[in-house]
Amino acid sequence: MGIESLTGVLLFCILIFFALGAPVGLALGGIAMGVGYLVWGEAVFNVIPTTIESTYFSFILLAIPLYIYMGQFFTKSGIGDAMFDASQMVIGRIRGSLAISVIVVCSMIGAMVGIIGAGIMTSGSIALKPMLDRGYNQQLALGVIMAGGALGILIPPSIPMIMFAAATHNSIGKMFIGALMPALLTVTMLIAYVAISCQLDPKRAPITEADTANRKKPLLEKFAIARDGFLAGLMIVVVLGSIITGIATPTESGAIGVVGAVLLSIIFKRFKADMFLNVGLQTSILVSVAMWIIFGASVFSNFHLLMGVQSMVSDFALNLNLPPIMIIIMFQVIMLLLGFIIDEFIIVLMCAPLFTPIVVSLGYDPIWFGVLMILNILIAVQTPPYGFALFYLKGIAPPTVGMATIYRSILPFITVNFIVLVICMIFPQIILWLPNKLMG
Repeated sequence: MGIESLTGVLLFCILIFFALGAPVGLALGGIAMGVGYLVWGEAVFNVIPTTIESTYFSFILLAIPLYIYMGQFFTKSGIGDAMFDASQMVIGRIRGSLAISVIVVCSMIGAMVGIIGAGIMTSGSIALKPMLDRGYNQQLALGVIMAGGALGILIPPSIPMIMFAAATHNSIGKMFIGALMPALLTVTMLIAYVAISCQLDPKRAPITEADTANRKKPLLEKFAIARDGFLAGLMIVVVLGSIITGIATPTESGAIGVVGAVLLSIIFKRFKADMFLNVGLQTSILVSVAMWIIFGASVFSNFHLLMGVQSMVSDFALNLNLPPIMIIIMFQVIMLLLGFIIDEFIIVLMCAPLFTPIVVSLGYDPIWFGVLMILNILIAVQTPPYGFALFYLKGIAPPTVGMATIYRSILPFITVNFIVLVICMIFPQIILWLPNKLMG
């Protein structure tokens, strides 16, 4: 069977299994082994031990459970609420201030969680009801929850970035630093959109007494709110700063974040034994799911690569006689379409080892392409009709909110993300300047 026919069979099987609701990791690994057995015979099962060795013994991937644990501890201990209160006190009586606070704080919470689903669910549980209670436009409230929570994969430390670095043998430190400027640009443009749209249509974000409630509190209470918000923000700075300055590796910084989260919960007097156990259990569940997905997707990817798919894609791209930037755009379109049916983990694990060597052979920087991939996935998983993140948002939305409302709510924010992607594609130094400056 030729590689073209094999690829068609594999993709067809994936669609069938996903339509049947099969677990993603088991489906991908099972498809690869089943089709591989028909093609290679028993020799295909040698892929399994080599994949286990390269996947589960990776020092980079050890960071995943650490960052997930840190994020869970931040959210379960109520530290996210402290950041939200501090942000509201600083922004004050500005039209749309609550929505702006949501973008700022939810992006931080999403960054601590590191994955889209958990970021949206956590952000929504904290911020959605207060916005709706204050009379905010329903679509605006839903849109900022999605936009802020989903930024967790773009703002370091990001689990998909760790996966990209592991799959392509690139520096996770450079990936984290390279994503900082696009993340800052995205947050700035999202805030600008909210502020301008609320000024043009005041009904979208009415000003109420609750917007200035924090400013009317006693001085000692204000100090406590500012202290809690500052310490929570400082923890994020310490985690990222330890990587940027070279004091710690990304994995070691994850351990620093875990210790810091525990210490902050004690300082805030929110540490409880049952919360400690619940956080550990929730982290174990999320890590187990993530590692099964990583394993199944890695088996699929390794089998496909061994069959020669990289040469097929490379030959196809070169035979098109397109300018190199058009090939980059073609890869972006492919990943965007994949985001309609699969989540961010699978896109990275399937596309990163396949596309990145071709991109490098065309003369582009792999860190630039890696950050573009994350920006693309950020758009893809939010894009109607089947983007995975849409269903996470549906899960925390009021029962009366239909999918059509959710689709409309996210479209302006997807447009902002798409503009950032295009800007970073046209001006690569937005991504590359900072990592080259700090890490050479």
